[in-house]
Amino acid sequence: MSSERIITAALASVLISLLLVGIVSGTLFQHVVQVVPVAAAIVAVVRRVDAAPYAAMPIFVFWFGIMILIWLFLLGISNVTTGHFTPAEIALTIVIGAASAAGIATALRAKSTAKLAKRAALFVGFAVFQIAAMWLSLRPFIASA
Repeated sequence: MSSERIITAALASVLISLLLVGIVSGTLFQHVVQVVPVAAAIVAVVRRVDAAPYAAMPIFVFWFGIMILIWLFLLGISNVTTGHFTPAEIALTIVIGAASAAGIATALRAKSTAKLAKRAALFVGFAVFQIAAMWLSLRPFIASA
């Protein structure tokens, strides 16, 4: 399977799983905001933007990091992330974490003819985009919607 297909499948898995978390937890609107960068990365990969793996990489790293924080909380190791997680949500963290890990591994191996500046710009741009989407989703006017 091509790296584009693997990255697309991994991004789609993250997107769908996050939306399912939103449905299960009653926070669908927050999760819709959080997945906008994921959807944009899917568009970049599907349109074969030559540096698309560098757009997807920070998305995968971000969500893998969040999943690690949730797992550390569930194991009683860290309280950076808190809350109550249903069995469905826990299962979805495993799907998101696995998809993110596969996406990271594939994006690292993906070939690109894009110049370093373009790859760096996409990486930083999508990292900022994902962090901003998360920040926005936690604002009271979205979190209470």
